[in-house]
Amino acid sequence: MDKHLSAEHGIICRLPDDPFGYFGWPTVVRLADGTVLVASSGLRSEHVCPWGKTVLHVSPDEGRTWSPSKVIQDSPLDDRDAGVLDLGGGHVLVSWFTSDTRKYVHDDWVMKLLGEEGIAAWNATLSTWTEEMVSHWLGSWVLLSADGGETWGEPIRVPVSAPHGPSRLRSGDLLYLGKRFVTGWNEMAVGSIVAARSRDGGGSWEELGAVPVCPGTSPANYHEPHVLELPSGRLLGAIRIENASRADLAGSGVPSFSVMQTESEDGGHTWSPARPLGFPGSPPHLLRHSSGALVLTYGYRQAPFGQRVALSDDDGATWDHDWIIRDDGPDGDLGYPSTVQLADGSLFTVCYQKVTGDERCSLLWSRWRLP
Repeated sequence: MDKHLSAEHGIICRLPDDPFGYFGWPTVVRLADGTVLVASSGLRSEHVCPWGKTVLHVSPDEGRTWSPSKVIQDSPLDDRDAGVLDLGGGHVLVSWFTSDTRKYVHDDWVMKLLGEEGIAAWNATLSTWTEEMVSHWLGSWVLLSADGGETWGEPIRVPVSAPHGPSRLRSGDLLYLGKRFVTGWNEMAVGSIVAARSRDGGGSWEELGAVPVCPGTSPANYHEPHVLELPSGRLLGAIRIENASRADLAGSGVPSFSVMQTESEDGGHTWSPARPLGFPGSPPHLLRHSSGALVLTYGYRQAPFGQRVALSDDDGATWDHDWIIRDDGPDGDLGYPSTVQLADGSLFTVCYQKVTGDERCSLLWSRWRLP
């Protein structure tokens, strides 16, 4: 059975000749008035660099045309993985985390990628970083806007991080299923997947419960979750899992770079042990379509590279996976798709991926319908 979806594709932002034209890890949201926002880490030089910024792109016409890049947040560190969430009434939340790039500067792959000139540019920036400054900025954060993203408040530190940020519950509370940010480990390797809740629109947060790991796996294998509230009130979480240093998955039978699922029946205080969905691709983003179908979009970093979706008509009990949104990626530096439903019932997925022939990744969109 051919599982290619009929999809229309377009570009949100592509700067192929700009040395700071790399964009990655986007999230899309559609506001009540139909405005579509995409937050990303952009205007950076590479997948890893010291210069990432939190960038917003705005579409007034269901994703047909897009504003220029608008920097809404630029800490002294590398700002990565931007989520965006509609809080209602013109209130918007954006999330991100910061990385201490100094830890990479002497890695062989960085030196080979950048060369002497590139390393010199990194060092010129990194030499301005002090321990005090890094300690102040290193962490996971949110920004709040009360005017649809035109202006933003001050950064608010949060205890967990995930690429697509928190989700809004029917109660109006925010539930953030993320990797606990452990000070000194800016890639959060040792933290658990933990739920945090905000009752005041993102201004303050309390930790709830952690997700138990699958037998044969370690917390170091788990990253980048997303959570969805079902009509029953049950919370459904999906989590990226992969091999890690001294934490190989071979003995567990869980595929590396795939998705684990967990559920909570009590608002995030307790979670079922993570179980593997069993198909390759990650990290996940969850959406419930108006038809009742669950939509799980994920990046696919095996040939043919691209973006895929799994669908469920039984609230996540089973998944029909590997529907292909696009398979035109030139390499595996891609993914993090997120999806919204448009006014006509179609689905709009945003991802990062290279346009064939480009050196740096762009922000791309795809419009498609449920099969």
